[in-house]
Amino acid sequence: MNLSEFDYDLPDELIAQYPAAQRTDSRLLVPNSGLDEFRDMRFHELGTLLCPGDLLVVNDTRVLPARVMAAKPSGGKVEIMLERIRDDCTAIVQLRANKPIRDNQPLEVKGRRLGVEGREQGFYILRTLDGRSMSALFEDHGRLPLPPYVSRTVEAQDEKRYQTVYAEHPGAVAAPTAGLHFDQALIDSITSAGVRWAKVTLHVGAGTFQPIRNENVLTHRMHREWVEVDEATCLKIAATVESGARVVAVGTTVVRALESAAANGTLEPFAGDTDLYVTPGFEFRVVDALVTNFHLPRSSLLILVSAFAGKERVLAAYRHAVALGYRFFSYGDAMFLEKSR
Repeated sequence: MNLSEFDYDLPDELIAQYPAAQRTDSRLLVPNSGLDEFRDMRFHELGTLLCPGDLLVVNDTRVLPARVMAAKPSGGKVEIMLERIRDDCTAIVQLRANKPIRDNQPLEVKGRRLGVEGREQGFYILRTLDGRSMSALFEDHGRLPLPPYVSRTVEAQDEKRYQTVYAEHPGAVAAPTAGLHFDQALIDSITSAGVRWAKVTLHVGAGTFQPIRNENVLTHRMHREWVEVDEATCLKIAATVESGARVVAVGTTVVRALESAAANGTLEPFAGDTDLYVTPGFEFRVVDALVTNFHLPRSSLLILVSAFAGKERVLAAYRHAVALGYRFFSYGDAMFLEKSR
């Protein structure tokens, strides 16, 4: 299985640099059964695709201000980009500087002392040396991170629009972007129509933007991310399955969270790290339908979506979206996909 099979042509002007004026103004592409049959909708029409009893599952992670500027004792500048907080005193990070970073490199952020302890899966291990928490460092001195393909500086509106309206648990360094299209009015409308809601938490890491470097898709290894699927969500899913309704994941992060919790064959409460990598042939045990944004060419997320809905169907939909000028990636438009049979 070659990476080149998961490629498509995307004009730069279709990469969304700003969100839609209103969250639900985004477009929503719905592939039908054929490879050339599509419905072009708006996200506020999502409720027409759902049935009473369906269960929407969302990721309630909250994006941290994960980008911090530090200094070496020499005065050289170092950009710290959080991957994830490992415990109270250590974090897994990306570091960018003019010169290579060495082990035991001391750093300082506004009087706070830090040390680089080594490497882990291509990232750096960063430790606080002043007895204060790592999370406080980012909360006090961090800036909101935008994805690398958003080629502008952070603006005031991003503080609100790069979070979902239901974000609750801080820990992500990138937004679960399928959820950015929901506003409270749409949630209320869908709920009043008999669609139920459940939540999981998956703290999206900066590794989500790391490219697949090997042409052989199956040799790629995913970065680890922290997941929690609680008992209440498992019970709601069990009741949904029993009733014959659908489990609809809002975003690929929800797919990975739920399928990680069902990795032993049965969905069970789960809290811990996952490095689940979904490729064509994967057996989806939980999710029946998926709301998702458009993903980068040759990416693990495009591979996941292709595994879920069928590669040819997905790539045909992407070609349709490009031809009609859909907006792509984090601040772009969305798709509604049902699992291929």
